[in-house]
Amino acid sequence: MRKINTNNKKGMGTVEIVIIIAVLVALALIFREALMNYAGKVMAFVFSESRVIGAF
Repeated sequence: MRKINTNNKKGMGTVEIVIIIAVLVALALIFREALMNYAGKVMAFVFSESRVIGAF
C-alpha cells in the first residue's frame, strides 16, 4: 500500500498571495474615495505649472 504524503505544502505560497491580494483590493474599495482624493492632490502638485516655472 502506498503512503500519502500529508506534509506537501507546495500550494501554500499561492494561497497566501491570493489572500493578501484580496485584502488589499478590499481595503482599496473601502477607502476608494480617500485614495482618489489623495492621488488627485499628488498629481496636481507634481504637474502644476507654477511649480515648474518657479523652479527656473
